[in-house]
Amino acid sequence: MTLESSDLARQIVDIISDKKGSDILMLDTRPVSFISDFFVIATCDSDRQTKAIADDIQKQLKKESILPLGVEGTPDSGWMLMDYNGVIVHLFSPAMRDFYRLEKLWDHAPVVVRMQ
Repeated sequence: MTLESSDLARQIVDIISDKKGSDILMLDTRPVSFISDFFVIATCDSDRQTKAIADDIQKQLKKESILPLGVEGTPDSGWMLMDYNGVIVHLFSPAMRDFYRLEKLWDHAPVVVRMQ
């Protein structure tokens, strides 16, 4: 089964929300980047939560035969990146999210979803 990138991004947002990720942001990067269609950015309160969210994203999507092209970082690094081709997922610790400020860097990309 192949999901449209917008549907995939929304599914990832739901998974993160179910695992209590916070400050979830889905950006439509199609008008401003050829790298991906959407960014999903979220804050995780602990290394354990980061691991749980990353594992659940991979587990749920694997059921639909959707595998990441790559995963960078580790739960204890403060930033994990999961590349699902058209959808790039960024899981941050609060400190790393504040440091990198991706939403500021990509502030010209339309916001599709914003959840506190």
